[in-house]
Amino acid sequence: MKIFDRLESIQQPFVNAVITIGNFDGVHIGHQALFHEVIEKAEAIEGTSIAMTFEPHPMRMLKQNNHPPLITLYEQKKELIERSGIDVLICVPFTKKFAALSAAEFIKDLLIKKIGMKAIIVGQDYTFGKNREGNLALLKTYAAQMNYDVIVAEWIKTARNESDRISSTRIRKLVMNGEIETARKMLGRHYQIRGLVVKGRDRGGKLLGTPTANINLQDELCPKTGIYAVTVEHRQRLYRGVANIGYSPTFNDNEFTVEVHLLDFDENIYDRKIRVNFIARIRDEKKFDGIDELKSQIHQDIEDARKILATYAE
Repeated sequence: MKIFDRLESIQQPFVNAVITIGNFDGVHIGHQALFHEVIEKAEAIEGTSIAMTFEPHPMRMLKQNNHPPLITLYEQKKELIERSGIDVLICVPFTKKFAALSAAEFIKDLLIKKIGMKAIIVGQDYTFGKNREGNLALLKTYAAQMNYDVIVAEWIKTARNESDRISSTRIRKLVMNGEIETARKMLGRHYQIRGLVVKGRDRGGKLLGTPTANINLQDELCPKTGIYAVTVEHRQRLYRGVANIGYSPTFNDNEFTVEVHLLDFDENIYDRKIRVNFIARIRDEKKFDGIDELKSQIHQDIEDARKILATYAE
C-alpha cells in the first residue's frame, strides 16, 4: 500500500481512482466491508483502490477538548487499512484551511483534478466540505457533469439487533464498559492497546510474587477497570497473560495503572513497546483485606486466564 501523508506528494491523478473517505476510527467490520467494495469496484474498472482519511481527527480541531478518545491512533489505523488490501492511503492533514474548503472545491479540485476519481463509495450519512454542506445529493449532482459513479454502501448491522448499525461510537462505549468480547465482534479482531513498558512500583515480583509489565499507554481508549485475560505481542511473538487495569485499591494508591503479567515468561522488557490484545474480562477490580488475600486472588486470576486462553484460537 502506498501512503501519501501530504496532498502535495501526489504528483498526478491515479488511474481510474475508486475512493472512500472517512475517519475510519477503529477500522471496524463496517469499514472493512467498505474497503472490500472499493477494491472490487477498482478491479472491475482496472483502477486504483483508495482510502482517504484525516490527521488529526477533525473533531480534534473543530471541538478541541470536547471529543471522545480514539479507538485507533493513526499508526494502527494505517496497519489495519493496509491489511484490507487497499492500494493507496491518502492521509490529509486536517487544518483550518482544509476545513474551510467548500464542498464544490472538494469535489472538483481535490477528488477530480488531484486524485482522478472515477467512483466514490461512501455511507448513507456521508457529509463533507465547509460546514458539512456537501452530501450524497451534491455528489450525485456533480457525478452527471464530471463522469464518476456514486455508490452508497449499506450499513453493517449488529448480530444482536438488525436495526442497529455497527459504529465507532458503539464500539467505544463497549470498550469503556469492559464488554470487550462484544466489541471484538464489531471490530473483527480483539481490542488492542499499545505502549512502552516502564518501571512501576516494584510490587509485583517482590511483594506479590507475580512480576508485571507496567505500560505507559500510547492509546487514548482503555477498557474499564478490572482483570482481563490477554495476549501480548512483543518482537513478533505472541505471549499469554493477565492484565490489571485500575487504581490498586488494596494499597490506596489512587494512581491509574495498566499492568500485565505474562504467563511462563522471564525476560527483561523495560523500555520495549508491546501490544496487548484483550480476550476476555475475568472480574472487577476490588479492595482486599490484606496482601495474603490479594496474592490468593492473583493466583486464581492466573488460573482463570490459563483456562480462557487454553480455548483461545490464535
